[in-house]
Amino acid sequence: MSNTISISPKAKANPDSELKPAAVKVLGACPHDCPDTCSLVTTVEGGIATRVQGNPDHPHTGGVLCNKVSRYTERTYHPERLLQPLKRSGPKGSGQFEPVSWEAALADIAARLKPIAARDPEAIVPYSYAGTMGQVQGESMAGRFFNRLGASFLDRTICSSAGGEALMQTLGGKVGMRVEFFAESKLIIIWGSNSIGSNLHFWRYAQQAKRDGAKLICIDPRKSETAEKCHEHIALLPGTDAALALALMHELITHDWLDHDYIAQHTLGWQDPDGGLRERALQWSPERAAAVCGVPAEQIRSLARDYGECMLNKQPAAIRLNYGMQRVRGGGNAARAIACLPALTGAWRHRAGGVLLSSSGLFPVDKAALQRPDLLKGRQPRTINMSTIGNALLEPASKQFGPKIEAVIVYNSNPVAVAPESGKVVQGFAREDLFTVVLEHFQTDTADYADYILPATTQLEHWDVHGAYGHTDVLLNRPAIAPMGEAKTNTQIFRELAAHMGFTEPCFLESDEQLCRATFGDKVDFQRLLDTGFATLALPDAPFAAGNFPTASGRCEFFSARLAAEGESGLPDHLPNHEAAGTSAQFPLAMISPPARNFLNSTFVNVKSLRDIEAEPVLEIHADDAALRGITSGAIVKVFNQRGEYRVKAEISARARPGVVNGMGIWWRKLGLDGTNVNQLTSQHLTDMGRGPVFYDCLVEVQRETQAA
Repeated sequence: MSNTISISPKAKANPDSELKPAAVKVLGACPHDCPDTCSLVTTVEGGIATRVQGNPDHPHTGGVLCNKVSRYTERTYHPERLLQPLKRSGPKGSGQFEPVSWEAALADIAARLKPIAARDPEAIVPYSYAGTMGQVQGESMAGRFFNRLGASFLDRTICSSAGGEALMQTLGGKVGMRVEFFAESKLIIIWGSNSIGSNLHFWRYAQQAKRDGAKLICIDPRKSETAEKCHEHIALLPGTDAALALALMHELITHDWLDHDYIAQHTLGWQDPDGGLRERALQWSPERAAAVCGVPAEQIRSLARDYGECMLNKQPAAIRLNYGMQRVRGGGNAARAIACLPALTGAWRHRAGGVLLSSSGLFPVDKAALQRPDLLKGRQPRTINMSTIGNALLEPASKQFGPKIEAVIVYNSNPVAVAPESGKVVQGFAREDLFTVVLEHFQTDTADYADYILPATTQLEHWDVHGAYGHTDVLLNRPAIAPMGEAKTNTQIFRELAAHMGFTEPCFLESDEQLCRATFGDKVDFQRLLDTGFATLALPDAPFAAGNFPTASGRCEFFSARLAAEGESGLPDHLPNHEAAGTSAQFPLAMISPPARNFLNSTFVNVKSLRDIEAEPVLEIHADDAALRGITSGAIVKVFNQRGEYRVKAEISARARPGVVNGMGIWWRKLGLDGTNVNQLTSQHLTDMGRGPVFYDCLVEVQRETQAA
């Protein structure tokens, strides 16, 4: 498929009338935070995007989109779309703004930033994440701007840093098996993922394998839509995944379901005079793990048997690991333990065997060319962790912390809704002495606290280039329509802001197409991207069949010397949650906050057709826990802990296991009953590695308030 296709216009019934404008199909890429990174086809008629579909010529997309992105025109042409710059006219958080010209907005923003930068540029903080996953509209021109400014660095940890660090320590990077070969697996373990809702195209491969006789097992505290469709569901307690993985190793050892040759040739740290992974695993009997995980010991034995017998029968066994299980204190250790499993059985010998958490480390992105760290000129600004932004915004100036944060520029993110312990986040953004600029499509919870809101383009209106973390194709996005209203691309906003700041470096003049070409340099055929919309990386089918892991040793490192040097355990272990189930009489229920199926974090919450499906925020609670509290479905309940409270409608549901409630997210706070959402209750504690958030490491109590009419 070429990048645009003209569809011959048809004459109207009256031959003297004008012809309908030709319809054009433009190739693009989904920008959202999903492993699938779909190739899009946008139909444009008379300059209007009329339909967004999956590209049938892209093997991974296969012409199919999720329910969310298939509504992308509804989002682009939403009546509440921001189409001109706005300046705050009321108190912080009131949502009161007045229109202003771009020139006036940018001139005033620069005038406000210049004296702060003159005192200490580290008092200025960027805040961004994966509102777009594009390399160009993400951190290219923005990175250049903040590097030239000397602003604080942002530690972008809020989604995947614990699991990413775990893969780095164990496999050498964010690498794994290729997703398309799951279709040939004979056992697929879906660990910490609701694939139907968040990884649809992987699910297509899993279904193909299932039709060919594969067994599918889902490991998840919640009985998700995916768990319902698998042969077996293991509903462990949140934060106990490492204990389960170690117990599987115990059974692999005791039954000799091991590939001894692969272990000897391609792993590090299995047996050691001072104790290796083998000795640690033997401490975790199924009974011990069952007591920790809250599942039957026989279920653990059965899982180990299924996994081990694949090795004995020389059949491929694959693990699709996702980020849900790493959002707890011991999330990094858990991901490490799971990533060790394929090396024990030699599953890596098969192209349909191994583990996949993320493939993003396989993409040769030239970040230096995009973000230009040379603009720092030797400076090393402090780093602010986005997962603790609530604390950071309230921190006074100190020798240890550095300057008080005086300005925040938010783009591609909605921290007031998505960051943990949002009561503190709101308190921080409500500071009258904090200057806040937000680049956005809509007036989100965060935008309500802005001094200026700058209207940004959507994916249909700009150039971008994308890697993926669920497959191994590079995708190009071409603009299908002109920017609506006065909206500008992120890159253009930062170009113009740089000019107003007096930055004259030529790099601020590079076009978006130049940035797209620079992203992968000569490592990807850009002409192919222009012609077809995607290009597949040249990679081996079975990357670690003969070892060759991208670690320092070239082996799968059960033992990490780097972690040991940092004073951490070199071997993966089970670390109890900061707030472990059963440890508090005051707050006896564990709470996780998985995304609602028709939302993606806080994106799409305001798309009416999708919000109509979700209806309203709910708390799923098991019938046993509800009965103890006199709660019936439809009752309004107060969910609370030491950090705050959240009023929401209860739903008695078999999706919740006993002792765990599911606060479905992430709704905008302003759509909640009391102007809050589930992150009112989550904490700013961090994971064992990667400095990530612990959204699923949270204890609460639930109390019935009123019965719904």
